[in-house]
Amino acid sequence: MAKKSRKQQQQSGGTPATVALTAAGVEYTIHAYDHDPSHPSYGEEAAEAMGVSPDRVFKTLVADVDGTLTVAVVPVAGQLDLKALASAVHGKRAAMADPALAERTTGYVRGGISPLGQRKKLPTVLDTSATAHPTICISAGRRGLEVELSPTDLTNLTNATLAPIGRA
Repeated sequence: MAKKSRKQQQQSGGTPATVALTAAGVEYTIHAYDHDPSHPSYGEEAAEAMGVSPDRVFKTLVADVDGTLTVAVVPVAGQLDLKALASAVHGKRAAMADPALAERTTGYVRGGISPLGQRKKLPTVLDTSATAHPTICISAGRRGLEVELSPTDLTNLTNATLAPIGRA
């Protein structure tokens, strides 16, 4: 079977995130669900739709740490601790990035930002709670599409730092 190019895979329903996973030969499972634009939380909606505990579903947030855009991956059931994120990347101050800048830099829309297959590779920090699970779910690159994979594979593919950056 001929290997599809990244563009062909994206045109046939793949996203940059799934293309990156396939290219890396990583084992993953796709979970698709009907996204409800009126739901107040993309991550909680994903957990409910998949019937997965919210502590296994992680959201991807983009923050500005001392002028450098940085990706934070934390459980949807909690919040990002900006001070802990700054500390994890040896920075002094972190603030949430402008949503339009995050979308432009990653190539994804808000609510569908994946830590994988981003337009520009950004420093990434994964909350240590991910390691308590054999698999976690993250955005596959669009609203209503999640990918389930091992936290170790996610860490390796994104060259992520593991740190306690989430809070309940």
